[in-house]
Amino acid sequence: MEILGFLADGFATALTPTNIGLALFGCFIGTIIGALPGLGPVNGVAILIPLAFSLQLPAGSALILLACVYYGCMYGGRISSIMLNIPGDEPAMMTCLDGYPMAQQGKAPEALAISGIASFVGAVTATIGLVLFAPLLVQFAIRFGPAEYFALYVMAFATIGGITGANPAKTLLAAGIGLALATVGIDPQSGVPRYTFGSFHLYDGFHAIIAIVGLFAISEALILLEHGAGGHSGAIPVKRAFARWADIRKGLGAMIRGSGLGFVSGVLPGAGASLGSFIAYTLEKRYSNGNDTFGKGDPRGVAAPEAGNNAAAGGALVPMLALGVPGSGTTAVLLALLISLNITPGPLLFQNQPDIVWGLIAALFMANVFLLILNLPLVGLFTRMLAIPMWALMPFVVMISFVGIYSISHSTFDLHVMVGFGVLGFVLRKLEISVVPVVLGLLLGGEMESMLRRALSISGGDPAILVGSGISIGLYTVTGFFLCAAVYFAFRKRRRPKPALETEQTIAD
Repeated sequence: MEILGFLADGFATALTPTNIGLALFGCFIGTIIGALPGLGPVNGVAILIPLAFSLQLPAGSALILLACVYYGCMYGGRISSIMLNIPGDEPAMMTCLDGYPMAQQGKAPEALAISGIASFVGAVTATIGLVLFAPLLVQFAIRFGPAEYFALYVMAFATIGGITGANPAKTLLAAGIGLALATVGIDPQSGVPRYTFGSFHLYDGFHAIIAIVGLFAISEALILLEHGAGGHSGAIPVKRAFARWADIRKGLGAMIRGSGLGFVSGVLPGAGASLGSFIAYTLEKRYSNGNDTFGKGDPRGVAAPEAGNNAAAGGALVPMLALGVPGSGTTAVLLALLISLNITPGPLLFQNQPDIVWGLIAALFMANVFLLILNLPLVGLFTRMLAIPMWALMPFVVMISFVGIYSISHSTFDLHVMVGFGVLGFVLRKLEISVVPVVLGLLLGGEMESMLRRALSISGGDPAILVGSGISIGLYTVTGFFLCAAVYFAFRKRRRPKPALETEQTIAD
């Protein structure tokens, strides 16, 4: 009953005219960004952060806007997967396997409708899970001390750096780069400048928002500039999405099973929506593929991964809000927003600022309804957006980035830093190194160092305190399991390269 009271207060916050307008705008823009191949939710949220700062939105309203962009991107990613066989983002990759064959068979409206409903089921399931499980996780997290938090940060780096990347060594290297960047600035204990090279501009370190916009938005512009992306897509025109009740009913079981699997994978730090989509599709194929129809346009092959990736997206908010540890790359960007607004995610957030947390959760329920309404009758508009060449779109992205970053500090030095991070992101992406661990290292590095110092101060310099509790030992055990799993999957992928190449070719075709 207490949770229902908090949720009622959250709806009172979310149902203000300003927040309703921001939620609608975020859902609409997020769906467009998600539908455009290559951008995805991480870039979408990073691009809109400067807008939130330039509008000087309150913390709760800014979080509602960007969370709705996040959910909208997850909904929109399926559109280009079905219409073009090009995933709007990585989690939508599995939707290509049956969505595009359905479009080729003249069933694009059915595929879009089923995927939209599955996205709704998955996202609502995850939001309900957020209501039920985040407060429970908070009660457990209150027992954490400095040593336990240090172990939690180690687990966060090991999971998001080792599981999400194709090459664990490269992604762990990226996490190390982020940790190194986090040490720039004034030492919090001694007051001595570190790695500032005599520049007083670096005394406060690197602003996380500036780094994120550079690593994602500017590097994306550089990638497209190199490739000369442009031209029209030739997508099949669709006026609206519709499906027969028989097709929807056939996929309901897949939606429910995919939602459960996706939510669990989303709660695991570092697993994310891609794993949720993959697990949901794979297990549904084994469970339901009696007639060997998967991969040939089976509606259940569209419903399961879409429910899985949207449920995982919502599940990733659970550890971010309850523990201050992002469950995915996009929640790492949202974490940066909260920190920039002087809000500390974690167990005390639910006690100290419940209006922000429960207002966000209530807004997510609203966003799912808005997105279902937008994605069925207005899908024709979103499919036409696929015809916009990227060379015409990216100048607006770059303009928003520069204006937004300048509005934060009114410093041209920050613009140079943003461009520098953009070049770094471009180089890392050319080397096939994920930039998400860099963001994570930059965000959590300072707090990780602080927790380590506090733990050692308590013990008088004895490092045994780091493994002195059952919670710490349990977290290190989970970390070891995830690292071993990452090494195992990477080794198996090297030993069996042909199936992976064939899968990529299937998606490309």
